[in-house]
Amino acid sequence: MIAIYPGSFDPITLGHLDLIERGCRLFEQVIVAVLQNPNKAPMFTVQERLEQIRRSTLHLPNLEVDFFDGLTVNYAQMRRAQVLLRGLRAVSDFEAELQMAHINKTLSDQIETVFLATSNEYSFLSSSVVKEIARFGGPIDHLVPQHVALDIYRCHAKTHPT
Repeated sequence: MIAIYPGSFDPITLGHLDLIERGCRLFEQVIVAVLQNPNKAPMFTVQERLEQIRRSTLHLPNLEVDFFDGLTVNYAQMRRAQVLLRGLRAVSDFEAELQMAHINKTLSDQIETVFLATSNEYSFLSSSVVKEIARFGGPIDHLVPQHVALDIYRCHAKTHPT
């Protein structure tokens, strides 16, 4: 069974990695699919995010990293996936995720959404939180892989030279 874990991953966090590793234990293959969203101004390009994810997941043999634009369901169908994998941090995530799962079901009744509760130590973590902390010079090494933290620090050094 193939699962798609879609998202922007800007940047990938230790919470994302926890979900990816757990998904790889549950499914034959997991495809981390980076959404190319023209309406957002990401910190990193799609290619940079793909590379960050690949470097973070070298130890997972049943993982593939790819990108897409358009509807997640269409991408899942193209990749012959049966499952969309999503993480839930809090009740507030559940409402939006459930709505999206219902919408996706109307687009394809062949694809199921599977929710995994985020591990306790990552229940507060999001890419937005990481970017906000970094923007104000706070430490992020405990929130993202080391190489991603270095990328973020370099990115901030370029945009906010001292």
